[in-house]
Parts: sequence; C-alpha cells; structure tokens
Amino acid sequence: MNDSIPVARATDFGFAKLMPDVDRERAWLLTVDGAPQSYVDLDEPTHLEFEYAQRLGHVLDGIGEAGRALDVVHLGGGALTLPRYLAATRPGSRQDVVEADRALLELVVEQLPLPEGAGVALHAADARAWLESAPADCADVLVADVFGGSRVPAHLTSLEYAHEAARVLRGDGVYLANLADGAPFALRSQLANFAQAFEELVLVAEPGVLRGRRFGNAVLVAARQPLDTAALARRTAADAFPARVEHGPGLRKFMSGALPVRDAEAVASPEPPDGAFGIG
Repeated sequence: MNDSIPVARATDFGFAKLMPDVDRERAWLLTVDGAPQSYVDLDEPTHLEFEYAQRLGHVLDGIGEAGRALDVVHLGGGALTLPRYLAATRPGSRQDVVEADRALLELVVEQLPLPEGAGVALHAADARAWLESAPADCADVLVADVFGGSRVPAHLTSLEYAHEAARVLRGDGVYLANLADGAPFALRSQLANFAQAFEELVLVAEPGVLRGRRFGNAVLVAARQPLDTAALARRTAADAFPARVEHGPGLRKFMSGALPVRDAEAVASPEPPDGAFGIG
C-alpha cells in the first residue's frame, strides 16, 4: 500500500503531477498537463508499466551481450524510467539524460532520487542543441522520448536531425524513439528521414495502430547493422498487449511514397485526439 501524497508543481513548460500508485508501495505516475509521461517503481526499477516503455525495454535487452554496460544518451527525461532500468539491467553503463525542462528534472530528482552509483548525468538543455554539440561516435544507444505537450517537436522530426543521431552513434549503435501517430501517419516522413541515415529500420506498434484504426504509440528502431527482428517479435508478442514488428518489405510498403523532410519544412507530430492518452 502506497500512502504517499501527490506532488504537483508548475515547471518550465507545463504543470507536473507525481501521483502515488496505491497498489505498489513506492511507485509513482508522472503526468504533465494531464498527459501520462512516466511511471517509476523505486523498489523495482525493471518494472516498465507503459506498453511503449516495455517495447523500448525489449529492444534495449537485445543490444549486444546481455548485461553489458553501454554508453547511452536519452533525449527527454520524464521520471527517468529507462535510465533506472538500464542502471539495473546493465550495471556500469554511462548515461546522459537531456531534458529541456529544468524544473521538471529538479522535481523528479528531489521526489524520486536516483540510486547511488547509477551513472546517470543530467543535462537541462534542448535535445537537438545538445546532440549537435556532442562528439561523433560517442554512444552505443540513443533513446528519444521527447514531447512538447503531446507532440514531438518539429526540430526532432527532420532529415538533419536523423543525420545528427547517426553521427553521434557508433557504427554498431542503435537509435530508438517513442512516437505517437495515427492514420494517415505523419511518422512515415520520419521513417523516410531515418532511411537516409541508417540501413536498418524497424517499427513496433500494436496492430490496430499500424492498420490506422486508432491513434497510439509506435517505437522506431534504426541501426546500421542488422537487427534481430525475430527475437524482438517473440518478446513483443508475449506482452499483455502484443505488438507487431514491421521491417523489410512490410515496412517499405508502409512507407511507400513518403519523402524525407528537411528542417525548413518540418512540423511537430500530430496532435492526439481527445482522450488518446488521458487518465482518469
């Protein structure tokens, strides 16, 4: 039983609430402007509550040898769910978290402190600007989970951004992004962007989202070397809400006709329909 009281605070770019999960003793839900952003269980950092986070976790688990320490950059901080997950599953990893909302970062580390020796460095900065200042070939993994409100900012949806991500990653590095979309799928242009910078692309989402029946999350994975899509498909199929792993000809069909978008024409991801990600 969690008898903690909620914490609410205005941050630099919104209004954040940390709400205790009554069913788990030290678990918390973070919302910003009413939209769920992160879920953290301080006693069980490997517990990933949100379906998209579980899918990101499946991809992370399959990178290199199990348990090997990684150099990871997270664009978007939230409640630091995935940095905590990696600190637990891959001890010794070096992680940089880039979050534009300094006040949100301060709230999270104050109320939900990271464990000693987590190896996580926090940076209050714009994701694209920080990425452009980072050295080449400095990361094994780049995780992007950046939303302004409920939309991915325009400067993180362009071809130039995809090339910056590729520059920062090592040759065997992997890019992961949490995206949100629905038919007619604006994210197809993001896939076209990343197809210019990486040889391998994978999209993971529930079948209903991929068929355009509803708005929802989709996980984009990009790499220069082949990905073990069969193993990933087995993991996602075993989830409570099974997802489909699209790659190869199926993904090329999904992307058909989509063109890369440069900075000058880039726009933020679509506004979710009312109630798509709300709670309560």
